Amino acid sequence: MSTRSGRPMLYLTYGQDMALLNTSAKRGWTLVLAIGAVSLPFLLTDDLLLVLATACVASIGAIGLNIVTGYGGQVSLGHAFFLGIGAYTAAAISGDPDSTRLIGFGITSVPIWLLGAGLVAGLAGLIVSPLAARLRGLYLAVVTLGLVFIGEHIFKHWKHLTGGVGVGRPAAVPELFGIQFAVDGEVFTKAQKLYLLMLVLLVIFGVLARNLVRSRVGRALAAVRDRDLAAEVIGVDVTRYKMIAFAVSSFYAGVAGALLYVMIGFVEPGSFNLALSVQYIAMILIGGVATISGSVLGALFITLLPRVTRELPAVLPFISGSSGSGGITVFQVETILYGLLIIGFLIFEPRGLFGIWNRLRIYWKSWPFSH
Repeated sequence: MSTRSGRPMLYLTYGQDMALLNTSAKRGWTLVLAIGAVSLPFLLTDDLLLVLATACVASIGAIGLNIVTGYGGQVSLGHAFFLGIGAYTAAAISGDPDSTRLIGFGITSVPIWLLGAGLVAGLAGLIVSPLAARLRGLYLAVVTLGLVFIGEHIFKHWKHLTGGVGVGRPAAVPELFGIQFAVDGEVFTKAQKLYLLMLVLLVIFGVLARNLVRSRVGRALAAVRDRDLAAEVIGVDVTRYKMIAFAVSSFYAGVAGALLYVMIGFVEPGSFNLALSVQYIAMILIGGVATISGSVLGALFITLLPRVTRELPAVLPFISGSSGSGGITVFQVETILYGLLIIGFLIFEPRGLFGIWNRLRIYWKSWPFSH
C-alpha cells in the first residue's frame, strides 16, 4: 500500500493489491490477534488451553476439507479415513522400535513424523483421486463415504499397526530441539507447550493454504467448482486440478490426524468413523465454505460446543451426563445440535460465521449509510 500525489489507499502494483495483509487495518488486527493468542497460555487454565489446542488442530483438518469441498467443489465424506491414516502413520514412525506387538521406528522429531503422516495420507488421496475426479455430487459423496467403512475395517483388523479394537496404541510422541511437549517442563506446563506448538502449526498451514487458494491452482479450482465444463473449454485441466485438491486435502487431514491424537495420547481404531467426518463437514458449513478464516471459526465453534453441552445437566435436570442414567444424554444433545446448526446455517446463512462477520465488517465500514 502506498501514497501517491496525496491519494492514500492507492495500489501501484499487482503485488501490493495481492498482498496477504494489504491494508493497515488487516495488519493491525493481525498483530492484535497474534499478541492475544500468544498471551493466552499465561491467562487460561490448562484444561482450557488443551481445548484451544485441539481447536487449532481441528482447524488444520477443516482447512484441508475446505480446499477440496469449498474451493474444489468436490463433496467428501471420507475425511475420517485420511485422519486415521495420518494418526497411525505418525504413531508408527514415533513408536517403540523394540516392541514386538506394534510397528514402531522410534523417530520422535515432530517435523519427520508430521510430514510422514501428511505425505502418506496425501499419497492415499492421490491414489483415490482419479476415481473421485470422474465423479461429482452425490456419487462422489457415496464413494468417499465408502472410504470410511473401508478404513474402519482395516484399522480394526490390522492389529500390528493399530493395536486392535479396545486396545489401541500410544499416539505420536512430540519432540523438537530436545523439548518434549507431552510432559510438564520447568517453565511451561504440558498444556502450554502443546497449545503453542499447535498454534504455530496452524499459522503455518493456514498461510500456506491461503497462498494456495490465491494462486493459479486456487483460481483453477474455483473455475472447476463454479462450472467445470466452462473451465475445461477455456483450457483448465479439470481432472488434474481435482486430483491436486484431493491430494492437498488428504495431506492436511493426515497432518491433523497425527496432531489430534497427540492431544489425547492414545489412538483407538473406532475413532475414525462417519461421525468424525460429519463433524468436519459441520465445521466448514458452520464456519464458512471456501474461506480459510471460516474453517478456523467453524473448528473453534465445534470444538468448544461440547465444553458448553457438558454443563447442561447442571442446568437442565432432564439431560444426563452419562448413558446409564436414563433420558437424553449430552452426547445425543451434541448430535442433535450438529444437525440443527448445519440445517440452520444452510438455510439462513450459507456463508456461515465468516458471512456474519463479513456483513458486520461491511456495515461498520459503510455506517451511517445503508448502501
